[in-house]
Amino acid sequence: MTQQGPSSTPTNADGRRLGGGAIASITGVAALVIFIVQNTEDVKLEFLFWHFIWPVWLLTIVSALLGALVWFGLGVMRRHRRRKARREDRRD
Repeated sequence: MTQQGPSSTPTNADGRRLGGGAIASITGVAALVIFIVQNTEDVKLEFLFWHFIWPVWLLTIVSALLGALVWFGLGVMRRHRRRKARREDRRD
């Protein structure tokens, strides 16, 4: 059950608020679902020597997953570099 908090941000029964990242994610997923529902036709894909036909919705999901994987990987690399730099700073 959600209630309106003092700042008119939706809160859960235990007092936690829905964060900006969660709202952005939900909005992105909703836009992706709408796009998928509206684009059901097949397309021919050509990449190097591969040729195949996929529905646009499948291409969209695969592209979104690959993009999310790259985004996540870049975040992991950034955190690793920061930890490494902090360790080196502590040693000095």
